[in-house]
Amino acid sequence: MKLSNIAILYLLFSTSLMAQTTVKTFTFGSVKNNDSGISITDAIAYSKKTAYGFDFNTAQHANFSTNSVSSTESLYFSVALPEGNYNIDLVLGGDQASKTTVKAESRRLMLRDVAVKKNQTVHKTITVNVRTPKINDTLNITLKERERNYLNWDDKLTLEFLGQPAIQQITITPVTSATTVFLAGDSTVTDQDLEPWASWGQFITAYFNPSIAIANFANSGESLPSFKSRKRLEKIISLIKPGDYLFIEFGHNDEKIKGEGNGAWGLYTNLLKEFITEARAKKAIPVLLTPTQRRAFESNGKLKETHGDFPAAMRQVSKDLNVPLIDLTAMTTVLYESWGDEASRKAFVQYPANTFPGQTKALEDNTHFNSFGANEIAKCVVIGIQDLNLPLQKALLEKLDYDPKSPDTYKNWTFPLSPRFENTKPDGN
Repeated sequence: MKLSNIAILYLLFSTSLMAQTTVKTFTFGSVKNNDSGISITDAIAYSKKTAYGFDFNTAQHANFSTNSVSSTESLYFSVALPEGNYNIDLVLGGDQASKTTVKAESRRLMLRDVAVKKNQTVHKTITVNVRTPKINDTLNITLKERERNYLNWDDKLTLEFLGQPAIQQITITPVTSATTVFLAGDSTVTDQDLEPWASWGQFITAYFNPSIAIANFANSGESLPSFKSRKRLEKIISLIKPGDYLFIEFGHNDEKIKGEGNGAWGLYTNLLKEFITEARAKKAIPVLLTPTQRRAFESNGKLKETHGDFPAAMRQVSKDLNVPLIDLTAMTTVLYESWGDEASRKAFVQYPANTFPGQTKALEDNTHFNSFGANEIAKCVVIGIQDLNLPLQKALLEKLDYDPKSPDTYKNWTFPLSPRFENTKPDGN
């Protein structure tokens, strides 16, 4: 029987929909599990043919016991998936005591130091946003050359298990009910793909329960006009739905745009209003964040103001359009000055030569954070959410008690590094 064109289209659509809504379960252990899903009994490497497996040559580090896989080094596990939000249920634990940290895609922190006793299990659920540059059949985000290989933009979900991980099962379920928080910003916000660089957008993921998905579209070197021209805003607006959020933080790179009509009270103000209007047209909730300070100390121990009128311009837009605002410029001023000139270095990418593989020169960066600094900024953002009494705060795992006047200290920070490094500074300053 010959099918009509409409029937063929319906069949293709139904098949695609079924593929996207299929629950994927992977169980690990040297003894085959016949209960459900795919039983992984040895260190299978990821390939396009299998569409799942251990990635980045970490299969060699996988140690299989009867009902789990463990390692003393990072394990990357990837699964080919279409764009969307996914609930990922994890069963952690093995025949030895373990402590598992989980990162997703481009090093988004999802779980930190989950300790499990020998022969016990802990169940955890996280929500991860998976995406591609595609907007529709004719439009794509214009990616920069260096981000083309970032894990955020490929055709698979990648989970990194590090610390002293032990994993028994991974179940991946598409979810449409999650509220999505879209992030628009620059290098201080983006998911930095490689160590030792980090930003608050990839650490705030660990503060929310599975009802929230963080979709971080920020990118190093972006200003409001470049973010728009690369169609990143267009991609967000194509996905955003009523009740979702759009967090907007720009300034570091907008300051460098010269010429008539530009500046804080010109192009910057006008585009902030456009981003807000676009989000509200989709019944989403825009939130403004003034830019994080640069680490630039005066001789008197106070920070030098390097952002000019840009924070003031954003505050005025917030007032004019009645948009919630988190004043990160003010909060990070207090934060850095509380640490002081010397201690604040520990929050930034400042390391002597040969600290990391292939790093022959010292890294001296006063704009971009390391993991410790990124997490401190993420805490500032969470405090801002709580102070604004946004409905989003109901999805926090717990109410955060944090004051930039009394920040954490680096000596108390323990966090496993991912094995993938680069020594090239992110775009922007």
